[in-house]
Amino acid sequence: MKILDHLEEWLIAFLMGAATLLIFVAVAHRYAAGTPIPVVQDWLLKIDLSWAQELCIYMFVWMAKFGAAYGVRTGIHVGVDVMINRLPANTRKLYVLFGLGAGALFTGIVGTLATGFVWDIAHTDSTSPDLELPKWIVYLCIPLGSYLMCFRFLQVAWSFARTGELPHHDVAHVEGIGETAADSFAAPGLHPAPIKEGKS
Repeated sequence: MKILDHLEEWLIAFLMGAATLLIFVAVAHRYAAGTPIPVVQDWLLKIDLSWAQELCIYMFVWMAKFGAAYGVRTGIHVGVDVMINRLPANTRKLYVLFGLGAGALFTGIVGTLATGFVWDIAHTDSTSPDLELPKWIVYLCIPLGSYLMCFRFLQVAWSFARTGELPHHDVAHVEGIGETAADSFAAPGLHPAPIKEGKS
C-alpha cells in the first residue's frame, strides 16, 4: 500500500510540475519569438511548440483523475456533514458507510464504462490533433483513475468500519513542519501570559 500511495503522489506531483514548466516554456517562447533579433528570432521560430497546449491539457486531466483518488484517501474532498455528525453513533456509521459505498459503486461503474470506451477506441486509428497520440492512451486515465478512486472508497470504508475514523486533512498543517498553525499560537510570546490572581 505504501508503494501505491507513493506512486500516486509522485505521479500527481510530476504531472503538475511538468505541466507548469511546459506552460512557462511555451509562453516564454511565444513572447521571445516576437523579439526582432535576426539570428535569435529565426532560431526561435524554427522551434515548434504548437503541441504544448494539448499536452498540458492531457497532463492536467490525468492529474485530476488521480488527484481525485488521492483526495478520497486523504480526506480533502469537500463534504457537508453537519447533519450526519449530529446523528447517534450507530446511525452515523450506517450513513457514512452508505455514502462511501455509493461513491465506490459510482466510480466502479464509470471505470467499467470507460474501459469499454477505451477498448473500442483502441481498435480505431483515432489520434490526437497535435501530438498524434493514439486516443486510447489519452482516455486511459478515465478507467485507471476511476478504478483507483473506487479502490480508495472501499479502503476508507473498510478502515471506517473497523476503527470508526475517517481520513481527515488538516488545512493548517505544513508538510515537514511538526506543528500546525493552531499549535503555533500556543508558542511562547505569541499571546500574553495568563494573569495570576493574588492570594486573598
